[in-house]
Amino acid sequence: MSSIRFLLCVFALALAGCTAQPDSAKRAEPHASVDAKPTVHASERLRYSVTELVTGLVHPWGLAFLPDGSMLVTERPGRLRRIGRDRSVSRPIGGLPAIFTEGQAGLFDVALSPGFADDKLVYLAYAEPNWRGNLAGTAVARGRLAGDLLRDVKVVFRQSPKRSAGTNLGTRLVFDDQGHLFIGLGDGRVAAAEAQQLDSLQGKLVRIWPDGSIPEDNPFVGQAAARPEIWSYGHRNMQGAALDPRTRQLWTSEHGPMGGDELNIPQAGRNYGWPVITYGLDYDGQPVPGSIGTQAPGMEQPLHYWKKSPALSGMAFYTGELFGPWQGNLFLGALAGQALIRLELEGHAVVHEERLLSDRGQRIRDVRQAPDGALYVLVDADDGKLLRLAPAP
Repeated sequence: MSSIRFLLCVFALALAGCTAQPDSAKRAEPHASVDAKPTVHASERLRYSVTELVTGLVHPWGLAFLPDGSMLVTERPGRLRRIGRDRSVSRPIGGLPAIFTEGQAGLFDVALSPGFADDKLVYLAYAEPNWRGNLAGTAVARGRLAGDLLRDVKVVFRQSPKRSAGTNLGTRLVFDDQGHLFIGLGDGRVAAAEAQQLDSLQGKLVRIWPDGSIPEDNPFVGQAAARPEIWSYGHRNMQGAALDPRTRQLWTSEHGPMGGDELNIPQAGRNYGWPVITYGLDYDGQPVPGSIGTQAPGMEQPLHYWKKSPALSGMAFYTGELFGPWQGNLFLGALAGQALIRLELEGHAVVHEERLLSDRGQRIRDVRQAPDGALYVLVDADDGKLLRLAPAP
């Protein structure tokens, strides 16, 4: 996509916003699956069915349930759609900001305001182009959902500096019980060492108020040469985040390079080590540049890690009644691992892992618990899918 096109998008923000669309945007619109018959699978704990609800989504990324039972789904090329309870798929919702769509970049997560019933605010995480249109950083914008349009769109967060050419941008959005908005970011890959620098937002977990203002009790507020948005640092590429229903703490997952994917419970002001310590290797099989091993003073160990990278993505704790034997389990999407990972926990310890859907050969981007207790899963592909998991009869 040309730089000129992105410049035009940036200057068009005063209007309804514009989004660079790749050739795949010209394909037929996504639609309800013509063959929605469930298939039955066996897990270690129970039998479950998988129903393919919607097909033709282009690299779907994030999912949020609306109060009426419909849902909002993002597509990485820069489209936000509403999927009805009847599996109908809307045309792209208008009003989105300019989005950088090179490489792995595009439109990412979607989250509803905690007060959505009254304020109708929808939050979107996306890759925002710089003024040249050749690099991007993660941004978060919010707008009021009115039919098939976002109104009064405002950017509440911008990652700076903008370093990424289209990789390692994160990101997931999670509101905590106090109304803070957590944003998991990536290091941009070309600037891995900046994950250790507090004057940069690369490789950080940030915490803001929903309007973009900074909480006064953030750990680096008032510290010279430190960004006050930062909650924790030394992260590589966070693409999963969820609140633990037992403790109400935030859990996050992040990609390692070749191995070393991590599960963490990030604490205020703590350093999680990237790239100084890691359990992964660089993509050439050699040690990561700048790494000194797997441990260092003042740097936190991961809660859990994988020697072979599953490329962790969306995350959800299961709290429903529909899958009784899975209650309290943690589910994570796996892209390279092409599975839905189910983790059994004892306190904060991972005591068992099972991989579901691995026979389908599909990249799992996101997983969410529906209001009725079913699990909804997004398959990341050029012909992406929305799946529903429910107990088998």
